[in-house]
Amino acid sequence: MTPPDHVRIVEVGPRDGLQNEAAEFTTAIRTELVRRLLDCGFGNIEAGSFVSPKWVPKMADTAEVMAAFGPAERERLSVLVPNVRGMEGAVAAKAREVAIFGAASEAFSQKNINCSIQESLDRFRPVCDMARERDIRIRGYISCVLGCPYQGHVEPGTVADIAATLFDMGCYEVSLGDTIGVGTPLKAREMIEAVAAVSPMEHLAVHFHDTYGQALANIYAALESGIRAIDSSVAGLGGCPYAPGAAGNVATEDVIYMLDGMGIDHGIDFERLIDTARFILDSLGKSPVSRVSAAKLGRCAA
Repeated sequence: MTPPDHVRIVEVGPRDGLQNEAAEFTTAIRTELVRRLLDCGFGNIEAGSFVSPKWVPKMADTAEVMAAFGPAERERLSVLVPNVRGMEGAVAAKAREVAIFGAASEAFSQKNINCSIQESLDRFRPVCDMARERDIRIRGYISCVLGCPYQGHVEPGTVADIAATLFDMGCYEVSLGDTIGVGTPLKAREMIEAVAAVSPMEHLAVHFHDTYGQALANIYAALESGIRAIDSSVAGLGGCPYAPGAAGNVATEDVIYMLDGMGIDHGIDFERLIDTARFILDSLGKSPVSRVSAAKLGRCAA
């Protein structure tokens, strides 16, 4: 299949990226990061999550971050919610989009949220009911679609079944996440084809980590398969918690550079994106993991 003329980038740095960063940062820094990303042209930005501060302390100020933006800006922001209590926080913050998060691995589900895959999906049903009643968009995530740190191989059919369930619950889009970054292009294509056999390709997205340096190759394979939405994180924020010292989320600027080289439109201001990467790297005291940022900012990649 020919790669698309246009793709949509979902920027996950302020939530999925920062929650895994070791460095400390303030609410003002996270708010400014979101503001700068909005100015870059992103139509979809993960601003935070309403998860218990006990488990994810760095997202405890999400309500404050959301309060810094007006209604038009909040239309472009989403928040992760794990349960009804989280959904109540999202409603109070006037969120217009929420994300729910399931796993394709029974072992991962048990280790992380102490329940089975089916039990986790059942928890989301009342969340989705609340969202639909309030005309709040719902985006679904599936983690470990190409491998699990505990059980290893994950069957594509399992991913397909979970995706179909999330669509049935009311998700407008489902993002397929290679949480530990072990995927390779052929395996990524096989998984996407299995999911697309039972769910609409035009409503699927991919979320690749770069632990083994395969993220861009996997994204290219996904584009050739028909994917039109890509999750990425500015400056490559967010290490992989299951591989200490390894890269986590694919860097948005690396993705944009590749898309520009392919002549694929994305609607993002590249130079502003590089400036935003500089801002958050300086705020965290980090060197870039992104090859593009390292080249543009004149720094050595970690």
